[in-house]
Amino acid sequence: MSSLSGTLALTRLALRRDRLRLPAYVLGLAVLWAGMLAAEGAQSHQALVEETEIFVRTPAVRIFGVSSGVSVGATVLIRGFVVLAALAALMSVQAVVRHTRQSEETGRAELVRAAVVGRYGALAAALVATVGADIALAMALALAGLVTGQPAAGSLAAGASVGAFGVVFAGVAAVTVQLSSSARGAAGLAAAALGLAFMISGVGNMLGTADPSGLRLESAWPAWLSPMGWGQQMRPYGGDHWWPLALSCAAFVVLVCVAGALATRRDLGRGILAERRGRGEASAALLSPLGIVWRLQRGALLAWAVGMLVFGLVFGAIIDDVAGSSSATTDWYARMGGSGVILDAYRASAIAMAAMAVAVYVVQMLLRMRAEEADGRLEPLLSTAVSRPRWVMSHVVNAALGAFALLLVFAAGMGAAAGAVLGDLPVQVRDMLAAGVVQLPGIMVVGAVVVAVTALLPRWAATISWTAVIVFILLGPLFGAATLQLPGWAQDLSPFTHVPKVPAADVTAVPVVALLVVATALAAAGLAWFRRRDLALPA
Repeated sequence: MSSLSGTLALTRLALRRDRLRLPAYVLGLAVLWAGMLAAEGAQSHQALVEETEIFVRTPAVRIFGVSSGVSVGATVLIRGFVVLAALAALMSVQAVVRHTRQSEETGRAELVRAAVVGRYGALAAALVATVGADIALAMALALAGLVTGQPAAGSLAAGASVGAFGVVFAGVAAVTVQLSSSARGAAGLAAAALGLAFMISGVGNMLGTADPSGLRLESAWPAWLSPMGWGQQMRPYGGDHWWPLALSCAAFVVLVCVAGALATRRDLGRGILAERRGRGEASAALLSPLGIVWRLQRGALLAWAVGMLVFGLVFGAIIDDVAGSSSATTDWYARMGGSGVILDAYRASAIAMAAMAVAVYVVQMLLRMRAEEADGRLEPLLSTAVSRPRWVMSHVVNAALGAFALLLVFAAGMGAAAGAVLGDLPVQVRDMLAAGVVQLPGIMVVGAVVVAVTALLPRWAATISWTAVIVFILLGPLFGAATLQLPGWAQDLSPFTHVPKVPAADVTAVPVVALLVVATALAAAGLAWFRRRDLALPA
């Protein structure tokens, strides 16, 4: 029997299991990309020039992407590549974990391995299905570009850059499922790698230099250490460089070889990283659902806190450069930050960006409710004295406190760095901490949407929740107001639009109370429905 025996049959099984999930993911990203191109296509050439200049000349926003010139496609990709690439990576990670480590957790892998299936059969099948989905995604994105009137070469390069990033993270997930002994751990390690890739490429872009025209950014060397940087350096619609694609292919091959080598060194159901021995007696905190959830989430919270602190320090350290920005950059900050005073608008813009990032953390944490239910761990827990409302609220409270802590960490870091530059440390820290607290109601609305969706449509909770947070970000101040300049009714659909723009503006009670009421109503509706429905257990 070959080590790859059974791969074809397992590939068919994986595709059958994901016959709705993967096509929906691919189609959704293609529609999102087409919508972004169509919205930007309505802008005048002068507006595209001004928007490109903003991203080139403003270090704080370079973290989102690389400018490659003035065109509809190139301008959209400055900020759109990170969104599409991150979603493609998440699709790949979830697919690989679902068909490997999750199957081992549920016992399916052991039954399958009792048949004529080689050691690498399940892993190979998961990679074939996932890479196929990434290739389909690349083609769908290219088609979306063509349909919206973009050049064929640029559209193909754009699709390939996103698809290649997804392929790389299929390889990353193939390694993490060997390292971790749980699906959650494998996905968490892959998510950490995704965050690291974004951080490294962002730093490389922030340290880059603008060319003499001011319309093209040349990234610094750290960008070449990240697969996200490789995709950006393909420069779709602005050069169409195909050779960085070789770096992604090489990385995938290396990662798959590493995963194969690790697979031969572990037992089925175990990971290379040994599980730590627990204490002889459990902590008193673990006697409650709140304590258990905290124990499960504290590692992720710590990793997020480190990242938020680093970015807070970076955003604060460059505040002096922002003061000397061009008029186009000043106007951009004014639209997003709600003030003509550049430093106030910049600080309000920075904390708003941080709030959007923290909203992603909240979605990630609250979706663990669905993971606990789908993996069958919730059913025995509810057979004890733990009630459904108490279990849900333990996740909500932990997510809310974690979001609050992350906002304060970012605000404190940015305030301290800005205060050191401007010479008014106490004032800067105080203002930024106040601004961070004000952002919490908008984030709670996003969390409440996750709770409601998890209760009403549990099997689609992840897809709908991630789509919702992306839509809220695109319609919010960063894109809807500052960049796309969408109509007011569209911007109002995002909770981030209604958050007071502190410290550029005073806090008003009406929007804060309204956001809290909406969050409470959505969470209460979700909780009421969850109490009445059956558990959506694994098939």
